[in-house]
Amino acid sequence: MSPKITSIQPISHPPLEGKTVVLGVTGSIAAYKAADVASKLVQAGAMVDVIMTTSATEFVGAATFEALTHRPVTTSLWQARSDLNMDHVALALQADCILIAPATANTIAKLALGIADDPLTATVLATEAPVIVAPAMDADMFASPSTQRNVNALVADGAIIAGPADGRLASGLLGKGRLVETNILEGLVRQAIGKHGDYSDRRVIVSAGGTRQPIDPVRFISNRSTGKMGHRIAEAARDRGADVLLVTASELPRPSGVEVVKAITVEEMRDAIVPSSSEADLLIMAAAISDFTPSHVSDQKIKKQGKPGTSLNLVEVEDFMPLAQGRKLIKVAFAAETNDVEENAKAKTAPKGAAFVVANDISEPGSGFGTDTNRVTFVDSEGNTQSHPLMTKLDVGHAILDRALPLLAKN
Repeated sequence: MSPKITSIQPISHPPLEGKTVVLGVTGSIAAYKAADVASKLVQAGAMVDVIMTTSATEFVGAATFEALTHRPVTTSLWQARSDLNMDHVALALQADCILIAPATANTIAKLALGIADDPLTATVLATEAPVIVAPAMDADMFASPSTQRNVNALVADGAIIAGPADGRLASGLLGKGRLVETNILEGLVRQAIGKHGDYSDRRVIVSAGGTRQPIDPVRFISNRSTGKMGHRIAEAARDRGADVLLVTASELPRPSGVEVVKAITVEEMRDAIVPSSSEADLLIMAAAISDFTPSHVSDQKIKKQGKPGTSLNLVEVEDFMPLAQGRKLIKVAFAAETNDVEENAKAKTAPKGAAFVVANDISEPGSGFGTDTNRVTFVDSEGNTQSHPLMTKLDVGHAILDRALPLLAKN
């Protein structure tokens, strides 16, 4: 009998675990997209209470949202619910965040004027939770002076406006009126809930992805890094209230609520990070920076010569992490290794000026490039180690921030 193979489940803490999000759905053709928003929020760990306007129910049935959230849907101010007293007041008090997606011009106008004639507008009027409004309508409707006045009034009242995005509209026209993508809305919800977290008023710089060093206009040398680790760290810092700069070589979607600078080469990454470090609190170098670069870059495509043994001369790239300096800056380095992991990580701390190094063995299952998980060990300059089990990369990001927080408190 062959041995039973058991998989190791990574530690995973959904980012919205224990949080309540009220999702308002209004009468836009984009109401069908709200089903995906509800589903993704539930997958992120949130308890989602959906409030639908009467017009919204003409586009999507309440049963759809009840199936996705496993919660009753509110559609009327007079709707009886056994477990809540005065639905709109209870929902307003329970909410950690209210997201209205899609938001029509009509609902935006009501919110701007303080009209509370349906369960959604009444809930918003009664809440102290952050409110995110995601408009979706025809481009001319959004651009009209009255809608713009109403949007500006909501911003003045503290609401967060998400979008709309440019693209093809239901009318067949192209313009600014589409509901923004679900991942952007989820990120904004997470940011709004964590605004006053333990990293609020902290500036965090994160690098991500594998740099590319050109050989000629067509070819380059790079590595297998996808940027997932750096992007998840940036999201974790954002979720805890940090002001985040993500300098990335990755093609992954940009996290919402994060300042993003695209940097493909080592030189571009250096020029984005080093000057910004002087005012930062924490620098986390998760990017896989090229160790080597061609000694000469051709300005024309290099042609095959029909000769065996064509060579490419490489030179070492100067490590710019020591150049990143700041009066209160704490630096965290990464070490992706295949052998002698802890020893190699310790050797990097002093030259890089790192408080600690996040080391991982990329040959281990679940810890290599392109995975959604990682198994890391923190190593400081004295050789002290702190090993972590297999975790999602978002959880690794939080572990790094947990380790760095007491160091920041000393500055």
